[in-house]
Amino acid sequence: MPQGPAASAVTVSVVIPCRDDGPHLWRCLRALAAQTVAPTEIIVVDNASTDDSADIARAAGARVVFCAERGIPAAAAAGYDAARGDLILRLDADSLPSATWVESMVEALEDPTRDAVTGGAVFHDGPVRGRVAMARLFLGTYATFATPALGHTPLWGSNMAFRRRAWEDVRDEVHLDPELHDDLDLAYHLGRRHRIARVSGEHMRVSSRTVEPRRFARCFRRGAGTVFAHWPADFPPARWVRRGLRGRS
Repeated sequence: MPQGPAASAVTVSVVIPCRDDGPHLWRCLRALAAQTVAPTEIIVVDNASTDDSADIARAAGARVVFCAERGIPAAAAAGYDAARGDLILRLDADSLPSATWVESMVEALEDPTRDAVTGGAVFHDGPVRGRVAMARLFLGTYATFATPALGHTPLWGSNMAFRRRAWEDVRDEVHLDPELHDDLDLAYHLGRRHRIARVSGEHMRVSSRTVEPRRFARCFRRGAGTVFAHWPADFPPARWVRRGLRGRS
């Protein structure tokens, strides 16, 4: 894998949960092979796939971790546990990172006050005229829903990064329920003791299949379920007060 001029001594693990998504995964891994700063390792978590996703990953030089427990939360956690890098970068199999994605996430975490960062994206498929607007609408809806619930920036699994030590701090707290959103759940736990920042989304493109009516309805249901799973301890007003007190201290 190439090493660009901005390569850092920090080690980077890229984690990709995947289940029966071989064609998308192949394109994602090709994009990761063209990074200006190469990740130290790429981990593809095979979530009991029945297609050739694992073979595609191995052929591209990725390390394959098998996770028999179905669902993105369990698969993502297995990948984070397996990661050896100082930083863990997460994207999905249908994500297409630009050549500067790894570099941009590493630079964003050079700020020692940040423990996690997340960015947006535009769609790489679907009607050409609507790719930017639809992506903004989707992500804007997510932020409008999640930010007040959390009291801070939410994480988005298609484009995020965090320090491995931050994951190790919260790994025993996260939920592995397949009907919850793993990224929103992780944001709940990281946000209690760690700072999450938003970065530019210009380095990422994702599939528009997320906004297909059935998928969108499922996403909304799981998002609401993730919020309710943290009540009453993380009922928004109580969470805001705790964060305010922590900020003053």
